[in-house]
Amino acid sequence: MRLDAATAASVASTLQALATPSRLRILAALREGPMSVGEIVTAVDLEQSAVSHQLRLLRTMGLVESERQGRHVVYSLFDDHLSALIEQAVHHAEHLRVGISDRARGDSPDR
Repeated sequence: MRLDAATAASVASTLQALATPSRLRILAALREGPMSVGEIVTAVDLEQSAVSHQLRLLRTMGLVESERQGRHVVYSLFDDHLSALIEQAVHHAEHLRVGISDRARGDSPDR
């Protein structure tokens, strides 16, 4: 698959969002379902101000969406593609950690 410059820039932006551990932890927590800021703070064990800052960035990047529910704002992943991307990244990192290659086992990569 070839990438044009605009698509490559868009993909790079998404991957940059995943390159920050705190943002990745927030996104991974949101894979469980929609959460308020307080619930995210508890799930990822970060300060409320840090979580709020990262959520603003993630919303600006188009990776999460928010909805006001009474006095709370509830955040969720923009779509399931992001959840699958996180799952694949975690899977890849675990394979690197233990030295497993799908190709060495004869598995064919999804295309």
